Amino acid sequence: MSALTFTLRAEPDQRLDLSILTPSHLAGLGEAEIAALPIGTTRELRTVGEVFAVAMGDLGEIRFVGGSERFDRIGEGLASGAILVEGAVGSRVGRLMSGGRIEVRGHAGLHAGSAMSGGFLRIEGDAGDFLGGPLAGEMAGMTGGTLHVRGSVGKRAGDRIRRGTIVVGGNAGADAGSRMVAGTLIVKGRAGATPGRLMRRGTIVAGGGAERVGATFLDNGVHDPLIFRLMARAFAAGPLGEPVLDGAPMRRLGGDTAALGLGELFVPA
Repeated sequence: MSALTFTLRAEPDQRLDLSILTPSHLAGLGEAEIAALPIGTTRELRTVGEVFAVAMGDLGEIRFVGGSERFDRIGEGLASGAILVEGAVGSRVGRLMSGGRIEVRGHAGLHAGSAMSGGFLRIEGDAGDFLGGPLAGEMAGMTGGTLHVRGSVGKRAGDRIRRGTIVVGGNAGADAGSRMVAGTLIVKGRAGATPGRLMRRGTIVAGGGAERVGATFLDNGVHDPLIFRLMARAFAAGPLGEPVLDGAPMRRLGGDTAALGLGELFVPA
């Protein structure tokens, strides 16, 4: 059976809250009922049917044909199933997801994968600030799952991450991995200034180096850890489907000693 498909009719004239378009929310609904669901965020009501042409299919597999930077909260709270977006999305894609798979074939806005606890989220383009991080006032960022951005990301990617893995194929903005408690953040490109600011534990790998490392990180020398080679194989065999580490020796910096100081930052030797 083909996927439940939402085909964009035209660029929306307001931001849209698409958090209701997940398998768990749509279970038991027919095409007319889905088309009548409200998704507008202003005083001018917009329904699913006004914005999208709806083609019924397998509710466990949802496809958006056409994207927009005004598509907010796609896949929020996803627990199972798959969502494919053929285009860009706005903020909070995959926020609080605990399972399933989301693939965005375009760019994403702020807080992609915010506080996710499981599942797999892939963004083919770039992503905005606070990738995997918490919203203002929240104490925990990402607590599990895998988040993969093929492009570059904004500032404070992985803020307050506690578990899980974030892989960035391009560059990262300032303060990547800020306030990390645990987990892994890999930036294949160059990290902005002060990666790992106030991190307590966890691992950051800046494959292209960093603009500037904080003064409260201690140089532990050049390491050739076996774990890098094992991780490279695991990533290639897992959902990422590609190696993200070449296993080469790297310089280890311990910190942030301004916090608990049990984290590690790896940069080229």
